[in-house]
Amino acid sequence: MTKIAITPHRLLPLSGEPGALERAGILGGDASPEEVVVAYHERTKHHFHRYAAAQGYMDWATQPDPFRRYTGADLVRLPLPKAGRPLPYWQLYARETVPPAQLSLESVSLFFRYTLSLTAWKQVGETTWPLRANPSSGNLHPTEGYALLPALEHIGDTAAVYHYAPREHALERRAALDAKLWTELIAPFPEGSFLVSLSSVHWREAWKYGERAFRYCQHDVGHALASLRIAAAALGWKLLLLDGVSNSNLSSLLGLDRNEDFAAAEREEAELLVLIAPDFSMPLAADSKPMTAHGAGVFWQGRANTLSLEHSVEWPVIDEVAQATRRCESTPIKEDFSRFPSEYALFGTPVRQGLLSAEKAILGRRSAVAMDGSTAISQVTFFRMLARLIPTHERRGMPWDAIPWRPRIHLGLFVHRVDGLAPGLYALVRDPDKVETLKAAMDAQFAWQRVPDCPFGLPLYLLNEGDCRALAVRVSCGQDIAGDGAFSLAMIADYRDSLATYGAAFYRNLFWEAGMVGQLLYLEAEEAGIRATGIGCYFDDPVHAAFGIASREWQSFYHFTVGGPVEDGRLSTLPAYNLKEER
Repeated sequence: MTKIAITPHRLLPLSGEPGALERAGILGGDASPEEVVVAYHERTKHHFHRYAAAQGYMDWATQPDPFRRYTGADLVRLPLPKAGRPLPYWQLYARETVPPAQLSLESVSLFFRYTLSLTAWKQVGETTWPLRANPSSGNLHPTEGYALLPALEHIGDTAAVYHYAPREHALERRAALDAKLWTELIAPFPEGSFLVSLSSVHWREAWKYGERAFRYCQHDVGHALASLRIAAAALGWKLLLLDGVSNSNLSSLLGLDRNEDFAAAEREEAELLVLIAPDFSMPLAADSKPMTAHGAGVFWQGRANTLSLEHSVEWPVIDEVAQATRRCESTPIKEDFSRFPSEYALFGTPVRQGLLSAEKAILGRRSAVAMDGSTAISQVTFFRMLARLIPTHERRGMPWDAIPWRPRIHLGLFVHRVDGLAPGLYALVRDPDKVETLKAAMDAQFAWQRVPDCPFGLPLYLLNEGDCRALAVRVSCGQDIAGDGAFSLAMIADYRDSLATYGAAFYRNLFWEAGMVGQLLYLEAEEAGIRATGIGCYFDDPVHAAFGIASREWQSFYHFTVGGPVEDGRLSTLPAYNLKEER
């Protein structure tokens, strides 16, 4: 197992020039991909004395268009699903209780409605902006969605590669595939399968957040990945991340490598590919050929729009870390989940009731802009939220059955207002085999007491009792929202071991897992009648110090807060789409 050398921390120059990591004295010209990742992660940390490099102000003249479109591509409008689908939210997690929907215009429409669609428009004065089902850092939405679908009535006479256009709730036909190519492409997979892919437009985040934007793009991919899995569950479908597909192969499959289609437009970074099918009872073929959508049987159309007329500053370190973290063709990850708790150990009696329908939870999800500093939640609600974040040994549970690796994101919790639970620092260890490892990594004075009254399968530990509201605010870039909720948390990644085990490409996976955790917290908060918010701005090393972590083996990858929201009365809410078009 390769060990990764960590360069001692220093103040890094904020230059955005190409090769900046080398010129900063952090790397040599022959740096390994893992060393590039480590250098990038250190460089983009926020500190009390300085933030990671960014422009420092909002250049409204270059604000990117939030909607990618392909001029010249056929647009297939999807009918808006009729509102009021009665499926309860809790049923998304109950295995085998939602019968698989037939793949059709209507089911494809509902799938994208629950994943990447608009959920509302907000307005203040003359200014409007859209919200989406998939949350995003700064509401900038770098994530683009694609689908590879067979010939379907009212969608297309041939199989095709489509780009999802959220403003129109429509599919743009990027490439038509002949029958032979589609048959070869889908041959390893179960009948009724289709493919969905995600990409990132780094510029959308870099415009505001500078060099740290790569991190936020990966968070958003994780949010979207969880959204895909949850939407599939609502339709009775299964979803599996095809983690053996290379980034270059995926870029070719989506046409993102076609220079002629991106002449003056911002490029997209291929991220991941998932398989969606009614059933995975049969094993997937192990000898499938690399996927491609190039050749005589492919007919491309459409050119990408330019999102900003000019870029006032470039951030080449983002390109460097993107290059370092691209996957090559690899053997899919397979890890053992047999030692994980059972569903009964986590929940006791299975949850079979709740406040919301799946539709209301998914489309009603909002990010709180402030917390009220007074709302408390019950122990039962708190424990249920955390239990949703733990895979089980019975098929790992939704959405964790979508990814093949054991949890590498664990939670350091700042508990403020949970009835019957002492305020203080807590830890949720999402992999039962990592308890002792985390104990050794954290402050030796921590108590590590199992929390009374919580389900015996929930690995929740009290570390240090006391009021930690000011601490939570201080390490979250001074944001009051971290101390005004019922609780907030740091997602602490098993960082160095992940890179050593799976290579630099797994850096993205860690953020994806963190984003998936965040998406479940969003939905669980909605179900509980409160709100949640992701926090991307935090002081990295002070967070580690708060939990007594001195080793660079563990790193904080995302923050979150959950509690009673303060609504902004200045804002008006408008429908996402023309409701007259619903049917």
